[in-house]
Amino acid sequence: MTKNPIINALLAAGYICGLVSLFSLFVDSEVEHVVPMLIPIVMLSLFTLSAAVMSMIFFYEPFRMYFDGQRAEALALVGKTIGCFAVFAFTVLSIAIIIAA
Repeated sequence: MTKNPIINALLAAGYICGLVSLFSLFVDSEVEHVVPMLIPIVMLSLFTLSAAVMSMIFFYEPFRMYFDGQRAEALALVGKTIGCFAVFAFTVLSIAIIIAA
């Protein structure tokens, strides 16, 4: 990924928003027609895929930096990326609470 924590956090947020947008296109108002056994399979598959993608976004570059001898910079990048993503998550949560109120 990149050495810019803001871009990394935005990539993670974009991935999440893209998945939600993609799945909202396919969700029908009559979800009961879906075979009940497929729902947990899809959810676990999506969780596994998301864990893999998010780990690449958050940890690939810092991991590489860490083993190239840039330990302090790698730890700083992980912290900043997670911090930037936390700001995004808190902002979305705040907007959801305000809209729901």
